[in-house]
Amino acid sequence: MTGSDDPAPLPDPAPPPGAAPGPAGSGTAADGRTASGLRSRRRLLEAAFEEFAEHGYAGARVASIAARAGVNKQLISYHFGGKRGLYEQMQAQWLRRESRFRDDDPALPELVTRYLRAALADPRAVRLAARFLLDDTAAPPPDNSADVEDLRRRRDAGELPADLDPAALLLAIMGMVSAPVLLAAASDELIGGDHEFYADQLARVVGHLTTGGTGA
Repeated sequence: MTGSDDPAPLPDPAPPPGAAPGPAGSGTAADGRTASGLRSRRRLLEAAFEEFAEHGYAGARVASIAARAGVNKQLISYHFGGKRGLYEQMQAQWLRRESRFRDDDPALPELVTRYLRAALADPRAVRLAARFLLDDTAAPPPDNSADVEDLRRRRDAGELPADLDPAALLLAIMGMVSAPVLLAAASDELIGGDHEFYADQLARVVGHLTTGGTGA
């Protein structure tokens, strides 16, 4: 955890398809348009994260997203092709951020606590996922394939018991990571809302699942 409860910004978006920015500092009009377009995309993605997390996919309004971003709502269609495209790009941005948790191939208990700390530092992704599961059948489904594949790789390498199904295990881990955010009152009652204590205990639980792990 970074020590801050402020929401973490999404990673910078990739340039729109076909964009060919010139060298930094070249000062051309094309560079200015590209930089302005990237700023607009970044603002829209951040605003979309706020709006979708608060209202879900079905309840989110493109006019509200544009107002949060301080841009014309027509830019949503221009940059993303509409509400669905914006939602999918927002998901992709978040998945790229999460993929960095695996860059140094940490042991599973460490990886799970990284997800937990990210969820506690910025609960929007958890709230968005909960809305999708509860009432947002119109929303494009999240892509969990990379996480399932990572658990399958760990099982095949002997890090996890052979009788554990990667998809079922991922679902259980997602529940444990989400619990302090979605069950905040229960967290306060059961463990006094002590997130560091919960992070340690979660690492121990996952450690006990690994082959030969003690959870310590």
